[in-house]
Amino acid sequence: MKANQRYVLAEEAVRIVRSGDRVFIHGSAATPAQLVKAMQNRYRELGNVELVSITTLGDVDFDSPEYRKSFFYNSLFVSAVTRKVANSDSGDYIPIFLSEIPRLFKENRLPLDVAMIQVSPPDVHGYCSLGTSVDIAVAAVNAAKHVIAMVNPQMPRTHGDGFIHSDKIDTMVWEDSRLPEVDYSSKNGDVVRQIGLHIASLIEDGATLQLGIGSIPDQVLKNLNGHRNLGLHTEMFSDGIIPLIETGIINNSCKKLDRGRSVTSFMVGTRKLYDFVDDNPQIRVKDIAYVNDTGIIRQNPKVMAINSAIEIDLTGQVCADSIGTFQYSGIGGQMDFIRGASLSEGGKAIIALPSVTSKGISRIVPYLKDGAGVVTTRGHVHWVVTEYGVVDLFGKNLKQRAKALIGIAHPDHREGLEKAFHVRFGGDSVGFASPGKIQ
Repeated sequence: MKANQRYVLAEEAVRIVRSGDRVFIHGSAATPAQLVKAMQNRYRELGNVELVSITTLGDVDFDSPEYRKSFFYNSLFVSAVTRKVANSDSGDYIPIFLSEIPRLFKENRLPLDVAMIQVSPPDVHGYCSLGTSVDIAVAAVNAAKHVIAMVNPQMPRTHGDGFIHSDKIDTMVWEDSRLPEVDYSSKNGDVVRQIGLHIASLIEDGATLQLGIGSIPDQVLKNLNGHRNLGLHTEMFSDGIIPLIETGIINNSCKKLDRGRSVTSFMVGTRKLYDFVDDNPQIRVKDIAYVNDTGIIRQNPKVMAINSAIEIDLTGQVCADSIGTFQYSGIGGQMDFIRGASLSEGGKAIIALPSVTSKGISRIVPYLKDGAGVVTTRGHVHWVVTEYGVVDLFGKNLKQRAKALIGIAHPDHREGLEKAFHVRFGGDSVGFASPGKIQ
């Protein structure tokens, strides 16, 4: 802590924010909600304040009408909390690979006036930890002109790149409050369970895992109890990882980089997860520029990158961030890991999705919706998994991959997809893949 520095109230800390400033907000379970609210309470006296962040969680609201003239939310990844504002006149979205976001701060493409973060209390040497979310936050702290830290004793102290000496913090606010919690395991139905089984069958002993967010990755983990010597190098993880580390199934013994250590960049889960990673030397929480670097990812063996999609067309183009022109999420780290896994020796890049939406609409489509964003190109996509099977599109021509994808579409939609195939490519239906056949 700087000489004579003291803890102040959130209302005092955010007085540094001025009209026209760009403010970074720490994301995920580390979202400093109390600081955000204190800043928003000044909306009558502020104007044109730009807020930048990735996923935010917790009791925060960026969409209230009274905030819209004062704050502009420039999202680096859209989440449920920011979806409305990002699609409004008071917000927008920056398409970017997660691995490259730190460059925006370091190269002053997005100069930061203020960074609002949440950290663990200083240790005896004066170091705080960014805890559950190192990702882009360490770059933001290093680039910002002024750093405000919400110091929370419930924030775990994690090992890796997230240590920040209190001398780098300009203003500190003490706040003892629970971190946001998310439990993905309760959402697993029959479709998700079947997808999880399919993916688990592709994972070999000694593989290095990367898992995205949600119920499908959680279900995959539940099916790995018979595996051995797995590694973990992933941009995020949740509670499902814990039993595999505790039983030694994930021991990182086969990794070439960070051997013996599980590597991540942020974590979202329950209090059990936050307690598990607290001061745990087995876990390294590192800068996203390292974790999601394709050149780093590819060096580990048999990288299994498991990511999701909103829809995929018959040629293999993957839309994972928008529903037509509506910005639903973001590019995130999907392409970082899809490419890294594809280049890894024995690696598999997997796109996993239920065959239909909750309304029964096919996710495998003849053409992506008008305005939809292509996150993973058809040149990058390899493995695709639905509850009806697994196909490998690598090396297949347009007709072959269309037939393969129709074979794992929902049965109610295969006839319509076959008709779309004939309109586009001609020919008859001979050779369409059967359900569940591995291509």
